[in-house]
This record gives sequence, C-alpha cells and structure tokens, in this order.
Amino acid sequence: MNHTIAVIGGDARYLELIRQLQTIPGATINLVGFDKLEQGFTGLKQLEFSELKPEELDVLILPITGTDNMGNVETVFSHETIHITPQWFRQLKDSAIVFTGISNDYLKNVTTQEDISLIPLLNRDDVAIYNSIPTAEGSIMMAIEHTDYTIHGSRVMVAGFGRVGKTIANKFNALGAKVSVVTQDSAELARITEMALTAISLNKMADHARECDVLINTIPAAVIDRHTIQQLPPHAIIIDLASKPGGTDFDYAKQRGIKAILARSLPGIVAPKTSGRILADVIKQFLQGHKAN
Repeated sequence: MNHTIAVIGGDARYLELIRQLQTIPGATINLVGFDKLEQGFTGLKQLEFSELKPEELDVLILPITGTDNMGNVETVFSHETIHITPQWFRQLKDSAIVFTGISNDYLKNVTTQEDISLIPLLNRDDVAIYNSIPTAEGSIMMAIEHTDYTIHGSRVMVAGFGRVGKTIANKFNALGAKVSVVTQDSAELARITEMALTAISLNKMADHARECDVLINTIPAAVIDRHTIQQLPPHAIIIDLASKPGGTDFDYAKQRGIKAILARSLPGIVAPKTSGRILADVIKQFLQGHKAN
C-alpha cells in the first residue's frame, strides 16, 4: 500500500528512522528540517515546510519532542523555523496518522478537534522497553565517566521499578553492583526481593541513602529531595533519567557538593541508530495495518 510520509525535524535517531522508512514499498517520503545535513537521502524530497502539502499526507512524523504548546517544532538539522498551526492540521486527511515521541496539550487538542490519529511513540510499552536498553547502557557509561571506582561492588540505588528501572537494575546487577530498588508499590517490592535485589519502600529511601554510591532516578516526580540528598555520602552521584525537570532537587545537590546530572534522551545520545530502528519498526507495524487513501 502506497503512503505519502512527511518527516518534520528530528535528531540523530531520525537519520536511521528515515533509512528504515525507505524500505517501505511504494512510500513517498518528504523531509522537512534536514537542510543542514551534509549527507543526503537518495530518492527523497527535501522541502521547506511551506512547500509541504498537508492534504496529500498519509503520515506525519514529528520529532521526539513533538511540538511546544504553540505548535513550534524544534529542529536539529535546520535553521528553518517551523510552526504548525491548527489550520495546517485541519488540512490533513481524516485517515492521516500523526506520530510523535511525546505529546502535549496542543497536539492532543488539535488532533482531537480534527479527529486525527495521534500516536505518542514513547508512551508505548514496546518502545519504552526496547529504549530502556540504551538508556541503561547510557547510565552505565555515565556512572563510569563520573566516578573513580568500579561499578562492580559499588552500591547502586535505582528509584523506580517501571520499564526503565527494571532494565537498569538488571544491567547494574549483572555487572556486580550491589543494587537496591526504591518503589512504593507492594507487589514491586516483592518482585525486587524475588530478584535477589534489596527492596526499599519509597518513604524509607532517605534512611538508606547513606549506603549509596550511585543514585539513579527514573520517577517523574520530586522524589530525590533535600532529606534524601542530605544522607548521601560526599562522593555519591545522582543520575536523573526522569523527563524534564527531573525528580531531583538539583539546587540543593549543588549546595551539598553532590554531582547531579539530568540525563535526558540517552537512547538518542548513546545509540541513535538502534533507537531510530526501534521507532521505525513500530511505525512500519502501524502502516502495515493502515490503508492509505
């Protein structure tokens, strides 16, 4: 089935995503926001946003960051300012699918009003689990880079036992770290214990912080507070993986001399090729079951 696809903006992950999309039989792919790239994509159309015809599109792929709440798109490989108005969305086909990494009120409202399918890729379990692997590897890389001791034998505390937290706990444990995991869910505490890791209730995290060399946060809430940071040893580091602004009191950590790093978008930094392939695979699965008009 032929599809007309537009990719607007995107980071290094999208270079591999675009290569993978080229394998879709009969697809016509338009690129907007890639004019600064030294490399080209043979057979694809590189356009300015004003040249794009929304009424011809079956698929719109926005960057991982989507748009801001005014409809502006952040571009990494272009100087062009891209602003997508509700009127522009209104011209899309009723059958069009809009893919984004994360959504916001603007995208939700404009696609709901126009009855257009919006797919926030990073909300999907499969994407999040696959992406947790480069995220964990990036966390290991940062721990090695910012400490002067081995991971083997170090005391690693992971806050959160979701899709990312589970993978991080497993990877650090496999490297010989003494891993503890913090959660407030009783079933998760039981599972952590079953995995032979140390289970810590969220309200007891500060009590165990003094026995922590590396604290990795995956919880998108203000959980690494002053009380917890006060208990950390001076050599400890905090790697915060939660979405901006993170879950750490960064100002207080700085006052205490504790190195705290907000490490966003690690898959795109550590393994953009793998991450791009993950996103492309999910998009292609959608298109296999989606009839273009």
